[in-house]
Amino acid sequence: MSLKEFLVMATPSPLVKVFASPYVAGDSIEKAVLTAKSLWENKKLCSTVDLLGEELESDEEVEETIKVYEKLIDTLGEQPYATISLKPSQLGSHKGIAYCEKNIENLIVRAKKFNNMITIDMEDHNYTDMTLEMYRNLKKKHKNVGTVLQARLFRTENDIMSLKGLNAHIRICIGIYKEPPEIALQDKTEMKKKLLKYIELLFKEGHYPAIGTHEEWVISEALNIADRLNIPKNGYEIQMLMGVPREKLQQELVSNGITVRLYVPFATKWKFAIGYCKRRLIANPMMGVYVVKNLFKRN
Repeated sequence: MSLKEFLVMATPSPLVKVFASPYVAGDSIEKAVLTAKSLWENKKLCSTVDLLGEELESDEEVEETIKVYEKLIDTLGEQPYATISLKPSQLGSHKGIAYCEKNIENLIVRAKKFNNMITIDMEDHNYTDMTLEMYRNLKKKHKNVGTVLQARLFRTENDIMSLKGLNAHIRICIGIYKEPPEIALQDKTEMKKKLLKYIELLFKEGHYPAIGTHEEWVISEALNIADRLNIPKNGYEIQMLMGVPREKLQQELVSNGITVRLYVPFATKWKFAIGYCKRRLIANPMMGVYVVKNLFKRN
């Protein structure tokens, strides 16, 4: 464990909550929905709303999570700007793929009534096979479902090829989970180069890439790839995290007719947000600096 990781993991939860506040929409469905609506009305930014929490191991917690997602779907209703993200380990992966897939399918069917999209998030490598198997099964029955692939994993090119013919909706990103060197790249620059390679492959295979990055040079190169391959602007989107200071870039993209979607997480129980927030701090220690600056500005 690096010194940076040690310091973040040792940070008290209340302090993590303060540092993570720009990255989390709040502690209720209502706050998350209001955030998504505000982003659209004020900045024309789309959202994907996500309930924080993972690795649930009790049926009671899973059932509670399902109810939250059902209410979230109903509260968002039919609108043009927000989709929903969810994780297999929130929804029953501890009991096996069949149970988890059924829970996710029920939510996909519910969202379909509102013409809404569900993205099955990708967690660490222990969940990759399960997530992709469920996605392939569900995509054959439901158009309104996507998933995520991570450029850092050596297996990702083969995973893209396993989606042949599905016209898949794929969030492609370098990934936030630290993976061992025998299965994943360790250098961020190499990951970003692979990300561009996989964006091009997704285009060529007829898929819809949701390009997850905050790097302006990566976005520029991705747009060049799209232009070279004659991909229309409605054939992809750019995704970023809420709270990362990229407003000028976001507005430039929007003004050029490109969809920009922010990841808008919320938590009904703060304990479920801690893991996400600590990963964000480890990946970007500067977020703490941004928050401190904002606190001084308010004063």
